[in-house]
Amino acid sequence: MEMHQLRYFAAVVDEGTFTGAAHRLHVSQSGISTQVAKLERELGQRLLDRAGRRVGLTPAGEAVLPLARNALATLDAIRHTAAEFADAVRGRVRLGMIAGCSIEPFLDTVADLGRTHPGIELSLHEEHSDALQAQVLAGSLDLALIGYAGETAPGLEADVVIDEPLAAVVPAGHPLDRPELRLAGLRDEKVLCLSRGTGIRAAYEDSCRRLGLEPRVDLDAGSPAALLRLAGRGAGVAVLSASSAEGSGLRTVPLTDAATHARLGLVVRADQHSPAVRLLRSSLLTALRAEEVPAPPPHRSARPPRPPCP
Repeated sequence: MEMHQLRYFAAVVDEGTFTGAAHRLHVSQSGISTQVAKLERELGQRLLDRAGRRVGLTPAGEAVLPLARNALATLDAIRHTAAEFADAVRGRVRLGMIAGCSIEPFLDTVADLGRTHPGIELSLHEEHSDALQAQVLAGSLDLALIGYAGETAPGLEADVVIDEPLAAVVPAGHPLDRPELRLAGLRDEKVLCLSRGTGIRAAYEDSCRRLGLEPRVDLDAGSPAALLRLAGRGAGVAVLSASSAEGSGLRTVPLTDAATHARLGLVVRADQHSPAVRLLRSSLLTALRAEEVPAPPPHRSARPPRPPCP
């Protein structure tokens, strides 16, 4: 068994076809097919189901794939560590980001890394936070910026960037335009919130359940901006974090009994500490934490800050 065979096997699974894996790795399709077949013969098990248009995993392949990814990650870590001694951080970092999130310091850091460390190959993938956590745990992403509530999934290390309570967002003059509010006060209102898989939605649902309330959402959307526009047009009361409403001209009313906060943070697998990942993680934390600003006073609109994240 050789490491390139494991790399070919993982690439075929990722791409779904031998052709896709060949294009990605710049190797002939016949070469990949031959080496994967050789790996299967050495193991005495078929790893891939080639019957459909897209290649799938057999039960044996399902069991072998995470071990193959771990072996490849270990090899990369050995190479990266050796490269550190040559004062050159190299390698590939697969970075995840919340869909619809646009934070300038985050994007600036990603762009700067390509200029200052040309030996690092960086890819960026957008998805909902729950999916990002799963992908980091599975090893298909190395690092991700996510929104979450409470704790992250077991096996992940999290660096909290923002920890913020929930608020109801309403237009000025709305019946709920008051100094503070309890979650039960939303029972006669249409509730607008982010889609499931986001930190704010998780914080809202968990806070309701802790109080014995049904976490009802009448309309959900993928971005705070859409909810703010709807709330401003009288479609309902948006449940967001206070910073999400900054610059909207709407009122933020603290939900005083919402026990679970919405968090923004960077997550990495607990056993993933390659030099390239450590460098990007440190750089992102420095940039994001330097950009933190206090939440605006309740019951008033604020100056426009960095764009909010779900």
